[in-house]
Amino acid sequence: MRFLRRVRIEPFILAILAAVVVAAVLPATGGAATALGWVTTIGIAVLFFLYGARLEPRELLAGVRHWRLHSVVLAATFLLFPALGLLGSWALTPVLGEPLAAGFLFLTLVPSTVQSSITFVAIARGHVSAAVVSASVSNLLGVVLTPLLVFALMTRDGAVVITWDSVGKIALQLLLPFVLGQLLRRWVLPVISRIRRLALFDKSVIVLIVYAAFSEGVADGIWSRVGPAQLAWLIAACCVLLAVVLGLTELISRALGFADRDKRVVQFCGSKKSLATGLPMAAVLFVGQPVGLLVLPLMLFHQIQLIVCAWLAGHYGRAEGSAAPAV
Repeated sequence: MRFLRRVRIEPFILAILAAVVVAAVLPATGGAATALGWVTTIGIAVLFFLYGARLEPRELLAGVRHWRLHSVVLAATFLLFPALGLLGSWALTPVLGEPLAAGFLFLTLVPSTVQSSITFVAIARGHVSAAVVSASVSNLLGVVLTPLLVFALMTRDGAVVITWDSVGKIALQLLLPFVLGQLLRRWVLPVISRIRRLALFDKSVIVLIVYAAFSEGVADGIWSRVGPAQLAWLIAACCVLLAVVLGLTELISRALGFADRDKRVVQFCGSKKSLATGLPMAAVLFVGQPVGLLVLPLMLFHQIQLIVCAWLAGHYGRAEGSAAPAV
C-alpha cells in the first residue's frame, strides 16, 4: 500500500487493470456473459439511485450565488471539452481508427468527478464549498447532457449508433433511478449513511462493467486491432488534452478576475472526467458495439488526471503555506 501511494496508483485503478487482464485470459461467454449482463444492469440502476440519494438539493441551490463560477466550470465540462474532443477525434482517426477515436470523443462528453475534484481543491487551499456545488451540479446535469451530447456529436458519421432501445434503457437505468433517489432521499440517506463500505459497492460495479466490456471485446476479437503505436498515440493525446484544459481554465479564471481559491475550483472541477459515471453510461449507450475500445480512452485519461492533478494540487497547497482550506 505504501508503494501504491508513492507512485499515485489507487487500488481501485489496479482492480480495473486486473479486470482487463482477467477478461483477456478468461472472458465471460455464453451463459456467464448473460448472467453478468443482468448483474451489471441491476448494478448500474442501483448506482444511479445512490447518486440521486446522495446529492443534496438544498446545497446545490445554495450555490446559485456563485453562478458565474459554476457557469465557467460547466462550460469547460460540456462545451470546451467536447470541442476539443471533436477536434481530437478528427485528428486521431487516421492513427487510432474509428472506435478509439470515438472513445476519445466520448471521454470529453462525460461529467466531472465529484470526490477527487473536491479533494484536490481542498489540498490546493481552494474554495471547497464551491467545489462541492460545481462537481455535484456537473454530475446532476451530466445524467441528461451526456446522452444528449452523444446523440448530437457521435451519431453523425455512423461510427456510433444510438437506437430507440438505447433511449429507453437510458431512461430506465439512469434517469429513473436517479430521480427516484432524489425523491426518496429523505428516507434512503439515513440508511446508506450508516453503511461504512458503500463506496466499495460503487467501485465493484465499475470493475464488473470493465470486465464485461473487455470480455465482449475479447470474444469478438477486437483487441487484435489495438497495437503499441495506437496505445502510445492515445496516451499522448490524453496528456495533451489534460494539459490544454488545465491551461485554458487557468487563463480563463485569470481573465475573469477570480480569486485564487475560486481559480482552483474552475481548474480542478473543470478539468476532470468521471470514470464512475462515464462507464455505466457507456454500458447503456453503446449496447452491441465495441464498448471496450470506446471506454479505453476514458480509463487512461482518468488515471492520468489523478496523477497530474494530485501533483498540481500539492504544488498549489505548498505555495499557499499552512493556511486552512477556505469553506
